Amino acid sequence: MKFRFLIDKNREEEVIVYAHKKTKLVESIENIVKEDNSELIGYADREAVKLDLADVYCFTVENNKIYAICENEKYLLKSRLYQVEENLSENFIKINQSCIANIRKIRKFDASFSGTLTVIFKNGYKDFVSRRNVKNVKERLGL
Repeated sequence: MKFRFLIDKNREEEVIVYAHKKTKLVESIENIVKEDNSELIGYADREAVKLDLADVYCFTVENNKIYAICENEKYLLKSRLYQVEENLSENFIKINQSCIANIRKIRKFDASFSGTLTVIFKNGYKDFVSRRNVKNVKERLGL
């Protein structure tokens, strides 16, 4: 595969990939471009913050409100979880009815004797994988 990089300040930025088939590399490039173009506005106290999707560990619902969990902060979003899910790249996966996780921010899975899977993120935040989503999560992560 060849790589060309052209700088033209008069054109809109875009990434074009010519490939014989869709490979893991092509999917990775697509995900990187989608993440770079996808930004959300989160609210912490009275402050509006532009969130980069690459910094979000997960999106979760608490008390009927949607939050983006980041490294050290939790931001309120003014949209529904399904609306957020529609605009996410392949790096995000729904682990239960109220949580969409960034697979790049998962540290490990903890399996209990009762068969439940707990997701432990790199920032220490924990959530569980519902029984309904266990198969899908395992397939996506190659477990």
